[in-house]
Amino acid sequence: MNINLQLDALRTAYRDGSLTPRQLLAGLRDKAAALNPDYHLFIHLLSADELEPYLAALDGRDIESLPLYGVPFAIKDNIDLAGIPTTAACPAFAYVPERSATIVEQLLALGAIPLGKTNLDQFATGLNGSRSPYGACPNSVLSEYPSGGSSAGSSLAVALGVASFALGTDTAGSGRVPAALNNLVGMKATKGLISTAGVVPACRTLDCVTTFTATAREASQLFGADRAAGPTGCVQPQQSAVE
Repeated sequence: MNINLQLDALRTAYRDGSLTPRQLLAGLRDKAAALNPDYHLFIHLLSADELEPYLAALDGRDIESLPLYGVPFAIKDNIDLAGIPTTAACPAFAYVPERSATIVEQLLALGAIPLGKTNLDQFATGLNGSRSPYGACPNSVLSEYPSGGSSAGSSLAVALGVASFALGTDTAGSGRVPAALNNLVGMKATKGLISTAGVVPACRTLDCVTTFTATAREASQLFGADRAAGPTGCVQPQQSAVE
């Protein structure tokens, strides 16, 4: 699947009816699954059943009412997604959150669809993307080089074309380094502008949630949409998925 996943191009495809969110997410899941054995970018790729609540929430919705309608995104696995294990790349630490991180809730409320939880240097402590029991992440351009970290899988999800954008974290370079090494834009906003509620801390006084995008324009679009969003009205899996 070689679809232009940049925000404006994807919105155009949805508007003209040449693509639907279900078609897109099914294809991206297959692509991600095929890439994962070599790149180790996902710790948890959402199943069709796990994706369905998010896709169903878009049924009958007006695309113009949702700025991120059907936009696929990936989530670093130290950021909570309700009903899906958060591991911080440490299986013994894993827990299943009942609620998504605030930033994830805001993105879901805008119509974005989570594809999965991405690999990272364990507990977000590392800058090369190789300190994970789920496998080292190679560079998307030259596989003999590292991806950079700690938000390794998030950078690869965008660079390899399986997500329009991805969430990472940055305490001392963990979002900017893998973005730079994979020809992406890594945006680290001023601390406090993007909530870190629902994020496993590395250093509470310094941690920031970051975004990975293919272009600076998209980074600006996402930041503007997030600032206008609130946590209400967000999509959450059914309670049974959490229990």
